[in-house]
Amino acid sequence: MRRFVIGLVAASTLASQASAAPLQCLSPEERTAFDVQALRSELMVLATGCNDDSPYNAFVKRYQPQLAGNEHSIEDWFKRKYGRRGQTEHDRFVTELANQQSVSGAHLGSDFCPRNGMIFAQVMALHGPAELGPFAAGQNLIPTTADICPEPTQVAQAKSAGKAPKKR
Repeated sequence: MRRFVIGLVAASTLASQASAAPLQCLSPEERTAFDVQALRSELMVLATGCNDDSPYNAFVKRYQPQLAGNEHSIEDWFKRKYGRRGQTEHDRFVTELANQQSVSGAHLGSDFCPRNGMIFAQVMALHGPAELGPFAAGQNLIPTTADICPEPTQVAQAKSAGKAPKKR
């Protein structure tokens, strides 16, 4: 039993390191902004997929100032990272995020809404806006396939050529 527990701890540590590795280019504040963006996307996918916008609308209403500031931070990050292609890359990221979350939901089938709907209750039970970032980070919603931190040469080429970096 002890070996099983040690193995489980080791596996979870490696998994968390692997999921954090693609995001090493982000500062803690930037990582929080991306986590909140991923949470917002997850909630939007849930609202759309479950045909119930009211929980999502309540979330947006409650956290509107934080969500607006978060969106501004992410837009600024993409502009700094990609120059004039910043908006295009931002749009690509948001679309990719929603698509990945939709695919994950499709794999759950009819269990999707009951299984994931509780996240609305959890986020609305937070004591205030200061808890939104840590809560979002704890959900681990950024797919490992998200190409947030491409290699510097890819970004430089994209800026000079006006093209997005190619995925590997």
